[in-house]
Amino acid sequence: MEYTELIHNRESIRNYDPNRTVPKEILKKILDAGRMAPSACNYQPWKFLMISSSSMLEKVRTSYQRDWFKDAPHILVILGLKNQAWNRSYDGYNSIETDVAIAMTHIILAAENEGVGACWVEAYNPTLLKEAINPGENQLIFGIVPLGYPKPGFQKIFMKKRKSLEEIVDFL
Repeated sequence: MEYTELIHNRESIRNYDPNRTVPKEILKKILDAGRMAPSACNYQPWKFLMISSSSMLEKVRTSYQRDWFKDAPHILVILGLKNQAWNRSYDGYNSIETDVAIAMTHIILAAENEGVGACWVEAYNPTLLKEAINPGENQLIFGIVPLGYPKPGFQKIFMKKRKSLEEIVDFL
């Protein structure tokens, strides 16, 4: 898909066919897009957990109580490795959130390009999600993304509401 068309047509999908899993080869292509994302000093301070087993899906689903979320056949959890991220010497700024957000954006756009629905979820219960995945000591959870094919008959809405360029851009 042409890139401009991709970014204009992508929307958050909240309607998954629980009986249709995404082939592993497609999941790898989607994850590879995250792997290829830029990061400060190319430190790549992230880890991706692709949850596909029924036992792990059951655990992770407790962290976000939406019916549509329970239908997704795969859930990606993205972890940031704060101790492996770049720090700016002037003020100590740590790039972890920026780096992880770029990787997550690459993943979501790659899913759209492959015809796989995705939705960036932040409204999860962090305590329940930590209990489910048991991240390492320096691994911070930055988001979850259900992945899957939409149910048969699903139609995208294409009603993106965005501010105009004039509202958000100043040419200096």
